[in-house]
Amino acid sequence: MRRLNRRKTLSLVKELDAFPKVPESYVETSASGGTVSLIAFTTMALLTIMEFSVYQDTWMKYEYEVDKDFSSKLRINIDITVAMKCQYVGADVLDLAETMVASADGLVYEPAIFDLSPQQREWQRMLQLIQSRLQEEHSLQDVIFKSAFKSASTALPPREDDSSQPPDACRIRGHLYVNKVAGNFHITVGKAIPHPRGHAHLAALVNHDSYNFSHRIDHLSFGELVPGIINPLDGTEKIALDHNQMFQYFITIVPTKLHTYKISADTHQFAVTERERVINHAAGSHGVSGIFMKYDLSSLMVTVTEEHMPFWQFFVRLCGIVGGIFSTTGMLHGIGKFIVEIIYCRFRLGVYKPVNSVPFEDGHTDNHVPLLENNTH
Repeated sequence: MRRLNRRKTLSLVKELDAFPKVPESYVETSASGGTVSLIAFTTMALLTIMEFSVYQDTWMKYEYEVDKDFSSKLRINIDITVAMKCQYVGADVLDLAETMVASADGLVYEPAIFDLSPQQREWQRMLQLIQSRLQEEHSLQDVIFKSAFKSASTALPPREDDSSQPPDACRIRGHLYVNKVAGNFHITVGKAIPHPRGHAHLAALVNHDSYNFSHRIDHLSFGELVPGIINPLDGTEKIALDHNQMFQYFITIVPTKLHTYKISADTHQFAVTERERVINHAAGSHGVSGIFMKYDLSSLMVTVTEEHMPFWQFFVRLCGIVGGIFSTTGMLHGIGKFIVEIIYCRFRLGVYKPVNSVPFEDGHTDNHVPLLENNTH
C-alpha cells in the first residue's frame, strides 16, 4: 500500500515537471544553430564579466539633512608658511559670535625656508595638478573619498637637501578648536594681545619694509584630520607684489559625515573664494596687510556613504542576462530560419503555377496533376 502511494506521488510529481527531457534521437542539430549558440555563449560570458566588475565596484551615496549639532567645537587644521620671520607675525582666530579671541596655543611657529627643494616642488606641482583635475571632473572626489587612509599622505615632505641658507620664513602648523559659528582666522604683522574691545597686534615694532605676506598653504582643513583627502586650498601658493598686500579667503564650510568600508569620520568639506588687493589708503583701499580666512558654516550636513550592490541583486541580474540571451537568440534563430526557408523554397525549388485540367473521353477532367512543374528535361 505504501509503495502504491509512493508511485502515485512520484507520478504526480513527474506530471508537474516543467523541464521535460527530449530523447536525443528526436533532437536535430544544425550548423546555424551551433553558430547562434556560440554567439550566445560568448555574449553571456562577456556580459557576465562586465556584471561581475559592476558587482565589485562601489559608489558614493549623498544624503542631506539639517545640522543640529551646535554645541561641539570645530577643529581647524593648519599648515601655512609665510615669507616672514616668526617673531614678526602672529596668528589667531576672532570668534564673531562672542567677539573674543579664540586661543591659538595649539599652533607651532617653526623657522623655515620659503623656497621649496626640488622634491618638495615636485610634490606641490602634483598637488596643483590634482586640484585642477578636481575642478574639471567632480566625480574624482568620490575616488578620493574611497581612497582615504589608503593613499599616500598629502603632507609636505621634508627637505631632502642640507641647505645652508638661513631661515627666511615661518611655518605655522597645528590645530585649534573654535565654536561652530562664523569666524576669522588671520595671520598678520605682530603678535596678538588681549583687548577689552576685541584684539590687537603689536605691529608698531616691525619695520614696514619687512612686510612680505607671500605664503604657501600646504594644508588647511576643518574637522577630523583624514589622511588622503585633498582640500581645495592644499598646495596654494601666493606671491605678494607689494609690502602692503591683503589676501582674503572666503570659506563656506559644510559638515560632512564620511562612512566608507575603510573609515568612518566626521569631517568637513568647504568651498572657497579668493581675493587679493594692495592696501593704499590714499586710493581708498583700506584694510590691514595680512592673510585673512573668513569662514562660515552651512546649516546643512552631508552624509557620504559608500554602497555596494547586494549579492541577491547581482544574482537576479545574472539570471536575467542568461535567460534573456537564451530566449532572444532562440527567437531570432527561429525567425531567421523561417525566412531563409521561405526564400529558399520560392527561388530555388520553383513557384506555384496553375495547371490546365486534362479531359478524358467520357467528358470528365483530371485535376490530380502535380502543382510543381518540372523544368528539367
